[in-house]
Amino acid sequence: MNNKLKVYRALHDLTQEQLAVALGVTRQTIIAIEKKKYDPSLDLAFKIARYFDVAIEEIFSPEDSQ
Repeated sequence: MNNKLKVYRALHDLTQEQLAVALGVTRQTIIAIEKKKYDPSLDLAFKIARYFDVAIEEIFSPEDSQ
């Protein structure tokens, strides 16, 4: 799954640690998502989208759509 998490995090001037704490996950989870080594659960993906106040599709997209 492709994602723009790093872009959104940078736009909001957040460190990986700050975002992790806000979402209730570890920094390693944020790193893994940004590096496309881990696809978040649907629940976490929605939590991330809600945090940035955007549609889930703004941050996450299937591999074949880019």
